[in-house]
Amino acid sequence: MNKGYGDAGASWHKKSTKGFKAMSGSPKEDIDLHNRTLRQRARMLYMAAPIATSAIKTNRTNVVGVGLQLKSRIDRETLGVSQEAADAWQAKAEREFALWADRKAACDATGINNFNAMQQLALASWLVSGDVFAVIKQYEPTPLMPYSLRIHLVEADRVATPTATGILTPMLATTGKAANGNTIYDGVEVNASGMIEAYHIRSTYPLELGTASTKWTRVQAYGERTGLPNILQVMESERPDQYRGVSYLAQVIEPLLQLRRYTESELAAAVVESFFTAFIKTEANPGDNPFNEVGSSLPEVSQDPNEYEMGPGQINIMKPGEDVQFADPKRPANGFAAFMRAICEQIGAALEIPADLLMKSFNSSYSASRAALLEAWKAFKMRREWFVADFCAPIYEIWMAEAVARGRLSAPGFFTDPALRAAYLGAEWIGPSQGQLDPVKEITAEILAVGEGFSTREQSTIRLNGGQWDANVDQLARENERLAAAHAALQSGDPGSGPIVTAALRAEIIKAIKEGDQYESK
Repeated sequence: MNKGYGDAGASWHKKSTKGFKAMSGSPKEDIDLHNRTLRQRARMLYMAAPIATSAIKTNRTNVVGVGLQLKSRIDRETLGVSQEAADAWQAKAEREFALWADRKAACDATGINNFNAMQQLALASWLVSGDVFAVIKQYEPTPLMPYSLRIHLVEADRVATPTATGILTPMLATTGKAANGNTIYDGVEVNASGMIEAYHIRSTYPLELGTASTKWTRVQAYGERTGLPNILQVMESERPDQYRGVSYLAQVIEPLLQLRRYTESELAAAVVESFFTAFIKTEANPGDNPFNEVGSSLPEVSQDPNEYEMGPGQINIMKPGEDVQFADPKRPANGFAAFMRAICEQIGAALEIPADLLMKSFNSSYSASRAALLEAWKAFKMRREWFVADFCAPIYEIWMAEAVARGRLSAPGFFTDPALRAAYLGAEWIGPSQGQLDPVKEITAEILAVGEGFSTREQSTIRLNGGQWDANVDQLARENERLAAAHAALQSGDPGSGPIVTAALRAEIIKAIKEGDQYESK
């Protein structure tokens, strides 16, 4: 009993561990039975606790930002095409995808968001609720919207195990049996091998008031003819045999709630301390007293004569024999800021967001701030990869299959050879860059990395500002061509090529250009 872990973390005889009676079961017991409570609490904190809001929005802003932008990267060696042909095909694919993705009514089944905004919504819903679903729908094409593909985002609550009444009974309804004998784990239908075969979606939210009766729709996970997904699930798995996600805030719900309460208490104490309230004791009839409360920005809450209120410059008339005593809690506490940061450091460690970034307070040294930013970006990049794999890449494949089938993209072998299909689907999804704390140092480092072959110009461009090197080169070529034409016009002295300037000023401008100086026009 006292060997190995029996004398360490599994010990039942040590005073420090004998009272630690931890219980854990299967994922459906530990996760599915408690997911509804976790979602409700996580949403409430997101709506009412600033630190929780910061955690979600910081991820949203850094993982997807304004939306991950498609950059087609086909495998031209596998396809056997030249670089010029590959560039032309990629440019056309990006234009066609933008034709679908940029128009709200063309990509969103509800017509509310374009594809970039849908990414933001899907990521935030995933983090708060634990997972989010995207149902693939087909609408009739129109001349302005040539693609039938539509995406319908479904919140986690609506994917649940069907019940006869539609009312949730958590201890019984998270697990059920389908008509074909498959097991349903919280709305996810799984066959005997553990493979997901379908999802069950409610027409209403649980416990939603004033709605029609609940109807259930079974959505098969993959199309029988195409093999493409009919529904996507974005989630992070933390255990094998887990079919539903857990809220990103699950591990820090308790400290976030206590921190919110503590902050509200300190804020209330500061407000009360700022009041100047007078209480008048009198032996006369309080109703005959001429005093009234002075002007205040706070409205009177109660008209009950037995209730007293506090406010700026407020006067309360007390009855004979009444007295007021105030506690002296010494608030706001001097250590409030330090305590807040200490707790936020623990919360940030669990969420993989350093406290500086979580609180948007950058008061550390350059080295410390850079280390914090680098650590946060490891998690942001990891979460971006997950999101692309679960959401962007599958949608891109479904869209391209339709584009090729409709003849809007030419992709020989796309439907017959999986290797060629993968070659055409090669893509990068470019999002926000890490940014620079000291641009001179970091740009210099990128220049050295490119010079020594440790990085490419394209990779450095993405890291520095999230831009596209190819597009930059094309734009620079156009700009340099126009600048060269402008310089030639100045040197030739052609008055018809631009504004008329004096010969002396023209000479000064030409001299400055040759010396490489930069002049700002006035």
